[in-house]
Formats: sequence, C-alpha cells, structure tokens
Amino acid sequence: MVRDDRDDPFDNIFDEIERMMNDMTGGDAGFASETHIDMYDEGSTLRLVADLPGVDKDAIDLKCDGETLTISAAGDRREYDERIRLPARVDEHSASATFNNGVLQVTFDRAEDSAAIDVE
Repeated sequence: MVRDDRDDPFDNIFDEIERMMNDMTGGDAGFASETHIDMYDEGSTLRLVADLPGVDKDAIDLKCDGETLTISAAGDRREYDERIRLPARVDEHSASATFNNGVLQVTFDRAEDSAAIDVE
C-alpha cells in the first residue's frame, strides 16, 4: 500500500510530540538527562534508591563525605555522574549498598548531633 502524505492532518502533531520527547530525554535514546533518585528519611537512617539501568555492579563507584553522596557508573548506553546533597549529616562509615536489577540502594546511619562542649 502506498501512503499519501498530502492530506495527513496528524503529521504536524506527531512531529511536535517527537520534538517534545527529544526535549524531555535530551535526545539520548530513551534516557532522561538526570538519574531517577528517591531519598527516604527513616528516622535514624537515610536510604537512597537510584535507577541505574544497563550498569554492571562492578562499574559503580560510590563516595560520601557525610554531606554529599557521589554516584559514578558507566553502562553500555550511558554514563552516570551524580552528586546528591544529603538532607542530614550521615556517618559515611556506616554506609551499606546493594545493587539488584539496575536499582542501587544505599543506606546510611545519621551522624550524631553536634556535641556540647563543657566550659571549665
């Protein structure tokens, strides 16, 4: 069947939808420009969940200074380099991380509040 494009009333609409999708995704083969990260405040702990599709566990590098978590990873189609400012100070030495099916979970214990200083 031969298509006749002369009177296609939807042609401009489809072009506009494609343009908007490319704007939203950065035109990067279906990946958004930012990594999807959720943060959960669980009282004495802080938990971050990040979607890293297409990444192998061995390609993930995590660093934390107690205030900022840096996630660096590389997959076949995308590189991730995210710096996440944590909502509370954490004990970076308490960190534990798991990675399963493209989902990274990092858990931290909250750091103790500032210590009072006795004046003598």
